[in-house]
Amino acid sequence: MSGVLKTVNRIVLGLLGLVLVLGGGSVLAVGLGLKPPSWWIHDGKKDVLLSVADRQRWRDEGWWWPTVIAVLGVVVLLALWWLVAQFRRRRLSEVLVDTGDGEGALLRGRALESVLVSGAESLDGVERAAVALTGRRSAPQARVRLTLEPHAAPGEALHLLGEESLAQARTSSGLATLPAEVRLRAVKHRAERVS
Repeated sequence: MSGVLKTVNRIVLGLLGLVLVLGGGSVLAVGLGLKPPSWWIHDGKKDVLLSVADRQRWRDEGWWWPTVIAVLGVVVLLALWWLVAQFRRRRLSEVLVDTGDGEGALLRGRALESVLVSGAESLDGVERAAVALTGRRSAPQARVRLTLEPHAAPGEALHLLGEESLAQARTSSGLATLPAEVRLRAVKHRAERVS
């Protein structure tokens, strides 16, 4: 999905940029006194883009306003979809595993995430873990959130995660590296009384 979104972003931004450059450049050129071609929509410094006759031409037609409202509604929905897609976290759906034959195999990203979660939760001092794979399928990256128990030492939990869970996932999937961003959080607990 992230590759598709990047492509859509580039196409949309390229088209918007092209329209703005051409439109703005033509208005600037006419405003500076250059003579535009005869088919151009305006042709002088005092000319407007849409005349009163052009703006009122379709007002009495029954199909005009529903069409305008429908087109604007679709444009707003597409803009909202695009905006939401920009902020949505992108997870890696598959990881390319080197099988040694030059072709490789695809491993489901959720499966690798599940293995990483179970490995992290089996570590001493870790109560819960959450893992999300990001990046490219040939070079994945892991975002790990660990909720630590009250007695856990953060440094030791981080060391064990790197040496055991991440190393095992990297080795079993045939990856040269598996960079990880780890966020640690302590579980809330009551203060213990000492007597």
